[in-house]
Amino acid sequence: MSTERVLVALSGGVDSSVAALLLQQQGYEVIGVFLRNGIDKPLGAAKNPKQGCCSVEDSRDAALVADRLGIAFHAIDMEQEFQGIMDYFASEYRRGHTPNPCVLCNRDIKFGAMWELADAVDAKFLATGHYARVNQGPQGAQLLRGLDAHKDQSYVLFPIGPKRLNRVLLPIGDLQKSETRQLAEKAQLPVFDKPDSVEICFVPNGDYRELLRDRGGLGKPGQIIDQHGNQLARHDGHAGFTRGQRRGLGFAYKYPMYVLDIDPDSGDVLVGPREATGCSSAVVDGFQTFAYDLPQSDSWVEVLAQFRSTPGGVPARLRRLDEASVEIRFAERADSVNPGQGLAVYQGERLLGGGWIKSTQLDFGFQV
Repeated sequence: MSTERVLVALSGGVDSSVAALLLQQQGYEVIGVFLRNGIDKPLGAAKNPKQGCCSVEDSRDAALVADRLGIAFHAIDMEQEFQGIMDYFASEYRRGHTPNPCVLCNRDIKFGAMWELADAVDAKFLATGHYARVNQGPQGAQLLRGLDAHKDQSYVLFPIGPKRLNRVLLPIGDLQKSETRQLAEKAQLPVFDKPDSVEICFVPNGDYRELLRDRGGLGKPGQIIDQHGNQLARHDGHAGFTRGQRRGLGFAYKYPMYVLDIDPDSGDVLVGPREATGCSSAVVDGFQTFAYDLPQSDSWVEVLAQFRSTPGGVPARLRRLDEASVEIRFAERADSVNPGQGLAVYQGERLLGGGWIKSTQLDFGFQV
């Protein structure tokens, strides 16, 4: 049993609520914090399976959970910090990149600004409801996949840094999702059957283009062209497209076409068949490791590379190029590996490190 103080990020969902419950049962002094993002979402939408988090109703649910557990609770205004995430989101699309706002939110807000709150209340630890695990190894804290292979969220934690990982508690990483809901129901937490959040919290209606229009527009109009330079259609803004996109391209073709590349200077969007989305290698910047030494050399390390939040990955080889960047070479075709996205590397269940995709080499020869 521990009597130490821990700050828990309560989102109003079942996962963070059970994280607080388990920590309380382990004897920690638990303080719950809800982060307000300033985005309005009507009450009564809680049963919508497409909901985001951080809404007024989520704040109410988090407060109800805290009251049920009898723990201190604070709702903190993080609108300014979330505005920074939204600015990044819009800027990345205008650069022709694919943003990863949830990963950046973990770095800058949940495991960034919240450290100041933890220090302010003398909390030794910070905890969340992510399905991942922390293991104290001989060289320091290691980040491991959650035991529920379908819910593993270790990927979205790669940017928090090894120093901060030493103070992170992830209480539900050893649970299956079904067990989490059972614990919540047994403890009579009011969110035990609340649907999971699947949308970006600041795009509650699911249409990110609307947000882009409100924050500087959709970018430059241009052509939609195939690999041979043929114009297939025109569009009203390149930022309204994402590499790997198939639906909503604005034209019909004899077989499905996918976005392969986006040129923010000309506004042109390059499309092709699915097999042309395959990537053979990538350069990753801002790469940091967790209790793992990857020296700069010409030797390669066998890893599993994950470049989207869906659990899994592609067999690959890794080598460090310099202090901040690595090269990844995929052992098999990796579809839609997009600049701007995060990339994490694993050996078994252990996340060795991760960073941000700077550039990719597509199989058919285009350098993105």
